Amino acid sequence: MRIAQVVAPWLPVPPQGYGGIEEVVYQLIEELVDRGHEVTLFASGDSKTRARLSYVFTDALGNDGNLKNNPYTLLQQVYPAFKRADEFEVIHSHSLIQSLFLEQFVRTPVAHTIHGTITRGDTNWQKYALYKEFPKSNYISISNQQRTGIPELNYVATVYNGIDMAKFPAGLGAGKYVAWMGRITPKKGVVEAIEVARRVGIPMKIAAFVDPIDQSFFDAKVKPLLNIADVEFLGELYDHERAKLLGEAKACLFPIKWQEPFGLVMVEAMATGTPVIAFSRGSIPEIIVDGQTGYIVPGSTHYVPEELDEVGVNQMIDALKKILVMDEQTYLALRNNCHKHVEDHFTVVKMVDGYENVYKQISSQS
Repeated sequence: MRIAQVVAPWLPVPPQGYGGIEEVVYQLIEELVDRGHEVTLFASGDSKTRARLSYVFTDALGNDGNLKNNPYTLLQQVYPAFKRADEFEVIHSHSLIQSLFLEQFVRTPVAHTIHGTITRGDTNWQKYALYKEFPKSNYISISNQQRTGIPELNYVATVYNGIDMAKFPAGLGAGKYVAWMGRITPKKGVVEAIEVARRVGIPMKIAAFVDPIDQSFFDAKVKPLLNIADVEFLGELYDHERAKLLGEAKACLFPIKWQEPFGLVMVEAMATGTPVIAFSRGSIPEIIVDGQTGYIVPGSTHYVPEELDEVGVNQMIDALKKILVMDEQTYLALRNNCHKHVEDHFTVVKMVDGYENVYKQISSQS
């Protein structure tokens, strides 16, 4: 098939560091090329791909807030794909609202993967309102829970994100520390994770990206804790570095304080064999098998992202202690379960199988 893939120009494909959407799109495209599809990627000009690359912006624009708030930036990015719509059998847009408007003027079927949340309470309430204006478009959710934000949309499939297992080989969990990985922001629960490690008395390693918009939170709430607890802040890490960090950790802590639509870090951790302990919010029950690939704890029913979830911290401490007191045989069995769970559900091959089915489905209806 002739397929257009369209992403935002903030980061290159693949990303150099943090960038979940860009990493998923990269894996999707490379596998599609391997399967013989003719793929054109509309991304920043510094992207690296075996697909045909089309770009408006020579270099990725980064996370500049002024550009992100500029309505013309993404329109510039998206328009070329729709201008060339007749060249493709399917256009696949990744969380780009502008595509919903432009698809009204082309005959080529368009698939829309929603990579973020779409709830009424989003800070970007306009995004929620705009999706509701286009209920008949072809939407792909990345978890079933994600659909609850706007259940009336035309969801053609749920396709879980997949990873390249070769990049995350199984480790032994021999390091005497717990890990936290992601973007530094209140809703990701990094303060809760540090507090869990501090109270249990186990070292912690953090691999994180600090967005300029969250710098004040990092300086005020996170940085002071690095001097109190036994925490090593590593900054952003690349694939092999992330795999090593996760593979040697006793556990990965994931105390999210929002309706996480997927959570790629959990999959990467489990691929290396490392169990994940997470608050039961968003897609977590679809990713973790409680008691078999880690533990799911409720967390507080009433919480404020900027304030410590004391209830959740205590629950996570109890779960972590279960792992720390396991005998070697039980712990290795747990790690084997984690690795196999990802092999069975969250590989690139399974993800691309799902997207191919969507492409065939919507193209046959056009």
